[in-house]
Amino acid sequence: MSKRSPSTPTLHRRRGHVGNLKSIDTDRRHLTGPFVTGTPLDSATPESNDFPALSVNHQGNTFWSDLKSGRWVVNPVSSFKLLAISVILYLNWELVTPSIAPGLPNPLRPLLFISYPVGSDTGDARFAKGYLDLAFIAYYIIFFSFVRQIIIIHACLPIARYFGVKSQAKLERFGEQGYALVYFAVMGAWGYRIMKRLPTYWYRTEYFWIDYPHWDMKSELKRYYLMHMAYWCQQLIVLLFGLEKPRKDYYELVAHHVVTLWLICWSYLINLTLIGNAIYMSMDIPDAFLAFSKLLNYMKMERAKFVSFVVFIGFWTYFRHYLNIVILWSVWTEFDLIPEVSRVWAPSQGAWLVWWMKYQIFAPLLVLQLLNLFWYYLIWRIAIRSVTSTLTDDRSDDEDNDGDANDIDEKDE
Repeated sequence: MSKRSPSTPTLHRRRGHVGNLKSIDTDRRHLTGPFVTGTPLDSATPESNDFPALSVNHQGNTFWSDLKSGRWVVNPVSSFKLLAISVILYLNWELVTPSIAPGLPNPLRPLLFISYPVGSDTGDARFAKGYLDLAFIAYYIIFFSFVRQIIIIHACLPIARYFGVKSQAKLERFGEQGYALVYFAVMGAWGYRIMKRLPTYWYRTEYFWIDYPHWDMKSELKRYYLMHMAYWCQQLIVLLFGLEKPRKDYYELVAHHVVTLWLICWSYLINLTLIGNAIYMSMDIPDAFLAFSKLLNYMKMERAKFVSFVVFIGFWTYFRHYLNIVILWSVWTEFDLIPEVSRVWAPSQGAWLVWWMKYQIFAPLLVLQLLNLFWYYLIWRIAIRSVTSTLTDDRSDDEDNDGDANDIDEKDE
């Protein structure tokens, strides 16, 4: 105790410092941490480990009990079994059925692959929407549950320990940020690849509206959109099933995930996937840089994290403000580029954009920009204060006791 007591005043000073990376936890909505029991970190009990929910072995838990309790979301063994069962059944059908009932479609195909292919004059594979898309989303909810836990357990935690991160709360945060970095870096790059093959590259916003409705999607765009939906559904399930340690803003996070899913599904339904791709990319790319800066912060790389934070500010400014304002301007000034015959409420024809839909699209995007401006203020406050002090993470290691009231949770997409 005598060795640790001198550091106590310093700890309190750090917790009281407002300028820090965690004060702009703009991606906490998707960084749902693992379920944590009350077992002390240094306990000698068999259940003791850094991440009980991330542990591969759950004493007394069977695959069936994980299915009933929903713990397959946080148990990678159970989620892998669910993935494997679907693949094995699909392959068995492909191998056996042709010799028994040729031409009989595989009922498991919609789980693994996108559905509703349609013809195209250009020869490109195009896809429409339908109820079987829900099967694809369901399978990839399981996929993201498995991938998330594997990345945290087998990649993030060993790296965190190598760099001397010992606190259980910080190990948890490191794992969350590591997964966020992987996810948003991959999805940001994928979104760029898709946009590069669309007429909307690089934010040629008039093509959001020209030739609407864009009801037949390229295969990659549809897969990209549905996997985004699956990711957000998986995050909401973690919260609703109580499979993580509850946060102070639990109800706000649930509300945010519900609203986010509503926006994603609505844009998909009314054939606004081109503008959706543009917005996704403007969010995912800066989020990846934010997660990277936080990882450097946990690893105590002072110079590197400062440089990373400066780069992050540049990317945030360009993507979340300049490009988002460009999109807003397009909604307000270019909406009338929609062909006259498509300005009707005709869901059966894929046309939804009657005159008042302009305001229904503009309003949530404006709210998104206002939120981004609020966090932009916090970012610059941190940047200014970092000129005379080191960027530190002032969140309490034990959020149950005295978490920083200044933590900001992004509710933006």
